[in-house]
Amino acid sequence: MKMTLAEIALFLGGAVIGADDTIVNNIRSIEEANEGDLTFIANKKYFKKLKLTKASAILAPQQTVAEGRNLVIVDDPYVALGKLLTLFYPLEHGHSGVSPDAYIEEGAIVSPEATIFPRAFISKGAKIGKRAVIYPGVFVGRDSFIGENSILYANVTIYNSSIIGKRVILHSGVVVGADGFGFASPGRDNTKIPQVGFVQIDDDVEIGANTTIDRAALGRTWIQRNVKIDNLVQIAHNVVIGENSAIAAQVGISGSTKLGRSVMVGGQTGMVGHINIGDNVMIAAASSIHKNIKSGQIVGGSPQLPHKQWLKVLACWVKLPEMRATLEELVKKVEYLQSKK
Repeated sequence: MKMTLAEIALFLGGAVIGADDTIVNNIRSIEEANEGDLTFIANKKYFKKLKLTKASAILAPQQTVAEGRNLVIVDDPYVALGKLLTLFYPLEHGHSGVSPDAYIEEGAIVSPEATIFPRAFISKGAKIGKRAVIYPGVFVGRDSFIGENSILYANVTIYNSSIIGKRVILHSGVVVGADGFGFASPGRDNTKIPQVGFVQIDDDVEIGANTTIDRAALGRTWIQRNVKIDNLVQIAHNVVIGENSAIAAQVGISGSTKLGRSVMVGGQTGMVGHINIGDNVMIAAASSIHKNIKSGQIVGGSPQLPHKQWLKVLACWVKLPEMRATLEELVKKVEYLQSKK
């Protein structure tokens, strides 16, 4: 694809500084870009590379000054980059229509506008919406619903009665609707409690590879609109994740915990069950969350502390060997003074 900087600026609602008739063929990183490429700069630490890059043009934030460089000035270069990547490199599935090698049980309803790859399995009572894309190895259980324009990549598993909204992206290995971890007398009888609820995933959610979302014991496990979840995340039964939240890899959320809107969770964080996380909370990576968090707070640590307090704890922690040596020396001096007395 080819576009001039003038066309790119018009598309992004930005402004050109330099030669607006410069032609862009590709988009590359600031280190790899060459003539004919557009790059971007969103982090201040990369500003020093403005003079070194070979790119023909640079997406840059307001007030950027780079003499002799062609700039496309936008409010948020990273957001602008996303729009351009979608335009320059549109997603192509390489297949259309319903493959005769897909297995569709009698009683399933599949839109003729959907794309179903070979070796997908669509169960009785399942409904597949318009322009949904179902890759090989996907299993869609009975009475499940897949909304319009959703994409289920290879080997996704959707258990029965799950609800998947519109424009949802499920990457390979995602499992939606497996039984929650519910057992009476754990460690003794381990009596299984049937998990008879379901999972609901709202519109515009994206879920990374090998993430698992358990069905509710009763009621629903609910992932609300525009939530983004990374790879290898475990979401237990009856969890609710509020809209616009973002969860990094290897997070584990225990049963019946509820996250508010726009919550950000760092990687490898663990949360106990039956707690409430307020709106706009930020949780640092590798935290252990054991109690409720009020809206707007920033926390970190194991166990959790207000983030600034946790940073003070860390500052002391790295000095513990030195502090211990000092304490031992002081104890000896006190003992000596007491013996003299």
